Amino acid sequence: MGLLTFCINVTLDGCVDHQEGIADDETHAFFTRLMHECGAMLWGRVTYEMMESSWPAVARGDVEAPPAMLAWALDLEAKAKYVVSSTRSDFPWTNSHHIAGDLRAGVQALKDATPAGVLLGSGRLATELDRLDLIDEYRFLVQPRIAGHGPTLYERGLPGTRRLDLISADPMSNGAIATHYRRAS
Repeated sequence: MGLLTFCINVTLDGCVDHQEGIADDETHAFFTRLMHECGAMLWGRVTYEMMESSWPAVARGDVEAPPAMLAWALDLEAKAKYVVSSTRSDFPWTNSHHIAGDLRAGVQALKDATPAGVLLGSGRLATELDRLDLIDEYRFLVQPRIAGHGPTLYERGLPGTRRLDLISADPMSNGAIATHYRRAS
């Protein structure tokens, strides 16, 4: 069984708006490395649609992009992508798959079938999966910014506090800190 790792950009005040992160080569290289280490990506519909609206065009060469962004787009094109949605069932982007029905059963089956692990990149979906005790690790790229707005991490709340063990915290030259936590046993 693979681990489910929640990975997201987050500002110092908890904002997870994708526009608030630093989108430089170092950041893209960080996320590309994490994607290489996992067997599949997992998103909610909103995140999938945001990613689908830009990255396939970069991978095809329709949009000019720096080398790190192109590498991310090409790797993402090849990676298995799973989408949780109750409102959409057609996901035409290459290697995309739908998870429907019982959320716990669907995500647990994905974890069981993916020994290299699954990288989760959707804030709202993470809250639901954390409520189901399905998230094993957390990789937050803490941005050196205060956004002053939402959406924020876990804004819908959890039933209790999650205790985590720090695995690593590595500063980047752009001021962000790459943190890695595992659920405390």
